[in-house]
Amino acid sequence: MDSSQQNFLRIAPDVKLGKDVRIYGFANLYGCEIGDEVKIGTFVEIQKGAKIGNRCKISSHTFICEGVTLEDEVFIGHNVTFINDRYPRATTVGGQLQTEADWKVVRTLVKRGASVGSSATLLCGITVGEYAVVGAGSVVTKDVPPGAVVAGNPARIIKTFPKDGKHAGGAS
Repeated sequence: MDSSQQNFLRIAPDVKLGKDVRIYGFANLYGCEIGDEVKIGTFVEIQKGAKIGNRCKISSHTFICEGVTLEDEVFIGHNVTFINDRYPRATTVGGQLQTEADWKVVRTLVKRGASVGSSATLLCGITVGEYAVVGAGSVVTKDVPPGAVVAGNPARIIKTFPKDGKHAGGAS
């Protein structure tokens, strides 16, 4: 990373970066763990408590919040949003702005080799199975089985591949 790029990256000192990580401009990372050989696109935010495995690709304009874990070799398309609160509120019942003490993170897991298409939204508390594919623009509200292709709002299974990832675009 050259000095001009450093002006447009916010990487907090508590970020654990693996080897050969590539981060492009206007990224914001804090309190997260990033594995080896990960590529992080422009305008990506990865929050504290998020864990990114090895050899993942996270495309531009993506938001990965606290509580999200991506296992190894996961592809995240452009403008993907993860959610970590089922019932978000700005204030408490008493009208005060909420703090971290007022809600609980609901975790999300994306398993090895899965792919999430551009502009998908993944609600919290779900697991996307190994080598599954989430279609662009989908809203994922429940678990996605290994090898499944899901699409739509809410996302539904439209096809299933072998669970070994040996399908078009998958590992070979």
